[in-house]
Amino acid sequence: MGIFTVIACLRFNLAISLPSDDEDGLSLTAVSLVSGLFFSILLSVPVAFYPREISVLIGRPSFEPYLWMVPFGVFLASNYTALQYWSARKRRFGLITRTKFSQAIGGAGSQLVAGAFHASPFGLIFGHMLFGGLGLFGLLRAVFKNEPNLINKLRFRRIGALIVAYKRFPLYSVPEALFNTAGIQVPVLVVAAYAVGPEAGYLMLAMRVLGLPMGLIGRSVSQVFLAEAPQKQRDGELSRFTRKATIALAKIGFFPLITAGVLSPYLFPYIFGVEWTRAGDLVLWMVPWFLMQFITAPVSVVLHVTGDLAAAMYLQFFGFVLRVASVVFAVFFVSDFVVEVYAISGFAFYCVYLCVIYAAVKKNDRLGGARDYR
Repeated sequence: MGIFTVIACLRFNLAISLPSDDEDGLSLTAVSLVSGLFFSILLSVPVAFYPREISVLIGRPSFEPYLWMVPFGVFLASNYTALQYWSARKRRFGLITRTKFSQAIGGAGSQLVAGAFHASPFGLIFGHMLFGGLGLFGLLRAVFKNEPNLINKLRFRRIGALIVAYKRFPLYSVPEALFNTAGIQVPVLVVAAYAVGPEAGYLMLAMRVLGLPMGLIGRSVSQVFLAEAPQKQRDGELSRFTRKATIALAKIGFFPLITAGVLSPYLFPYIFGVEWTRAGDLVLWMVPWFLMQFITAPVSVVLHVTGDLAAAMYLQFFGFVLRVASVVFAVFFVSDFVVEVYAISGFAFYCVYLCVIYAAVKKNDRLGGARDYR
């Protein structure tokens, strides 16, 4: 679900905030929604006819009964993503925040309830599927309530022209997003398939504890940043705006993450049980990685505003190779420290990423902020 959701809209969702005209923005939203629908239908074909082969391929034959949730989860999450970007364009940040809370409470709550009644993978996967789509109908209702005139103006000819105008997003940003998500998810699959013992479970819990609260804040900041960045680019202030955003993120994330890293080895045995002590130790290793990710990821969309889509794609390919190669190396040569190596590679990647972002926005300002992002 995580790998396919980010590319289901063909990344046209990132272009929703860029046109100056709302009609064009809503047209790109429609393109994103239709793309998410067709992508989910395509995913349902192999899931329906080859579930056993897929579950064996990912190293978990027992997951065969649950694979049907993948296309449904991708459909819900991709449609939510498209409407979220439109809501950000319209400055409906309060509505977005409410949907984020409903996702966090509903997704995790359904997992806990399902786990309390019957311990099986079903509850975890079903809750994750709900997490991606909760809030979808609230965002959709706001569109029909506030933009009925714009909806009536949608025309196939204009939509087709916009697809051509923004063709660089599916051409470059889809591989970029795939490399980015695969760089995070594939190492987890490798750990699950080859590492000794329940190491993948420890890794997933540690990532969940660090990633859920930081991810909610980071995604919200990213939405606001992308809504403001095109105008800052036109004003020649993109470099300053990006620098201020990263400094603010560093101030927000530093003390909570450091505190979580220091306390987790002591708190995890009491909160989750003694058998989860290893996950608490891993949190401490992951703090530098998640801090750099928290600072960098929300402003990484600036590369789409500056037109550096090819550079963003190559950068994510580098990150994918770095992280996957590091984990594979650790599996065969330092098998007791696979997750620690994964955490170090993530930290190194985001350090490089931030340097590339700063270089891109400085270059954009020198060129007068007039580069074509399409």
